[in-house]
Amino acid sequence: MSIHKSEIKKVTTHQLQAMKERGEKISMLTAYDFSMAKLIDAAGVDIILVGDSASNVMAGHETTLPITLDQMIYHASSVIRAVSRAFVVVDIPFGSYQGNSSEALRSAIRIMKESGAHSVKMEGGAEIKESIVRVLSAGVPVMGHLGLTPQSIYKFGTYAVRAKEEEEAEKLIADAKLLEECGCYAIVLEKIPAELARKVSQEINIPTIGIGAGPDCDGQVLVMHDMLGINAEFKPRFLRQYADLGTVITNAVGHYIKDVKSGDFPNEKESY
Repeated sequence: MSIHKSEIKKVTTHQLQAMKERGEKISMLTAYDFSMAKLIDAAGVDIILVGDSASNVMAGHETTLPITLDQMIYHASSVIRAVSRAFVVVDIPFGSYQGNSSEALRSAIRIMKESGAHSVKMEGGAEIKESIVRVLSAGVPVMGHLGLTPQSIYKFGTYAVRAKEEEEAEKLIADAKLLEECGCYAIVLEKIPAELARKVSQEINIPTIGIGAGPDCDGQVLVMHDMLGINAEFKPRFLRQYADLGTVITNAVGHYIKDVKSGDFPNEKESY
C-alpha cells in the first residue's frame, strides 16, 4: 500500500525514499526557533532544515562561516522541541568536519545527542568522503550537498550558478553517485543548471532536493525568511516569495507605537 502524506505520522528516511520512488515531491524549509518550527511542522512540511543560514538571517553575518557548533545545537534543540511530524536535518557548520573525520564524527554525535535531531547535512563530495563515511559508520544519517556550497564561498568568490562547464558538471555527477554509494539518503543540489539537476535526479536512486536547481529534483527547499518576505533584501531568481511578512510586521509595530504614544493602548478592556 502506498504511503500518502496524510498517513505519515512521522517522516523518516525510509518514507523520503518511498516518496521519490512513487514520484511524490518532497517539501523542505528552514527553521531556527521553536515558534516558527511549530507553525511550519503544523502546515505539513516533510523536512525542516536547521541551516547554517542562521548565521545570515538570525545573526546578521555576511556568510555562513561564523556560526559555531554550539550555536547550531542551540537552534536545533529549539526546533526539535516544536516538531511532531517533520524530519529534522541539521547543518554541521564550517570547520567542524572538513579534513578530519574524527572531528566530523564528534560534531555529528554532539548534534544528535544534544539536540535530538534526526540527521546531519554536510557540504562537498569526494574531498570529504572520509568524514561522511566516518559519520555514517556511527549510524548517523547524512544528507549531502553539492553545487553551490556556501561554506566554500571564499573559494568560489561568487554566488553564481555552479557546474555550467562540462568538467565541473561531470565532477558533480560523479560526486552525487559517490555520496549515494557511501550511504547518504538524500542530496541537496544548490544553484546548478536545471538540465544537470534533472540528469543527476535520474541517475541516482536517492532523493535530490533542489534550491535554484529547476523543477526536476525530487524535492525543493527554501529559506523560510526568504519565502515569507522577512528577509526582503534577498531576491534571487530561484526564490518565490509566498508572503510579505516584512511589511506586515513593520506596519503592525508602527500601529502599536502609534497607539502607545497616543495613550490608546492599553484601553479599559485591556486593563485589570
